[in-house]
Amino acid sequence: MAQNHSGHVLPNEINPLDASLPRATDIADITTRHFSNLPSPHITPEIMLRLAHFIKEELQTGGYDGVVITHGTDTLEETAYFLQLTIGAPIPIVLTGAMRSSNEVGSDGEFNLITALRVAVSAAAQDKGVLVVFNGEIHSAFNVTKTHTSSVDTFKSVHFGNLGMVTKDHVYLFNTPLLKPTHMVTQLSKRVAVLKVYAGMEPDLLLAISELGYDGLVLEVLGQGNVPPSLVDAIQSLTEQMPVVIVSRCFNGIVQDVYGYTGGGQQLKELGVIFSNGLNSQKARLKLMIELEIGANHHALEESFRVE
Repeated sequence: MAQNHSGHVLPNEINPLDASLPRATDIADITTRHFSNLPSPHITPEIMLRLAHFIKEELQTGGYDGVVITHGTDTLEETAYFLQLTIGAPIPIVLTGAMRSSNEVGSDGEFNLITALRVAVSAAAQDKGVLVVFNGEIHSAFNVTKTHTSSVDTFKSVHFGNLGMVTKDHVYLFNTPLLKPTHMVTQLSKRVAVLKVYAGMEPDLLLAISELGYDGLVLEVLGQGNVPPSLVDAIQSLTEQMPVVIVSRCFNGIVQDVYGYTGGGQQLKELGVIFSNGLNSQKARLKLMIELEIGANHHALEESFRVE
């Protein structure tokens, strides 16, 4: 992307990072492939699935030691996690991007690309799953999220910390992510909604999920896993029709069945709600979509969303 004369940032036909690649020949023998040229808010799960198949087909040709994907930042974490769910490649798959467009002062695109390439060819990144490399930090696709609308230091691993860092001379990975089995699907036919719970929330929004034909629901609930009493009957009705997964709307921490009052986590657990520990709502939605696509039952969903 580039900033136009009026100050707005738009896609263009020329990838400014192409100019950086000749300077990276001392890092790797680089082969470039064009997949799409879209602003990240235009990315859909269906496009993520096409990208996963695109990468898998490329890897079957052999000879690759790593993959780097440049991606817009708004949905980068979702694409990264989708690839984590679907591609079981032993080689590093790294996503990166830029918070400042190529012709802005202090553009970070070239630095992030070069850093991502260094991670992708490093032995330390082998068997670590899909990674996000941004501003000199290495993150797991499971944990990373965008935390600031405009700062170049926007991507953070809020629950469990980043996996490592990149200095001028070395790639350091000092944590190993917990990797679960992957499932490459051929289609995404299941619809999953996300709703954020708030004080005094009305139950009609939840009931509409069933009426609109959704196959699953992710709820961003309060605190450690609680909802207003007004939602309990609607949640009970929904759990009899579809899986309901909860995550906390808090920036940090996990959901647990701690509180025993009406609408508390204990009651939600008894109603059959599935607790997702560590994922944010946008990633939990993608995971539930894929799990439903492969026909996972309630018990399998509980195990799949469990961290330990």
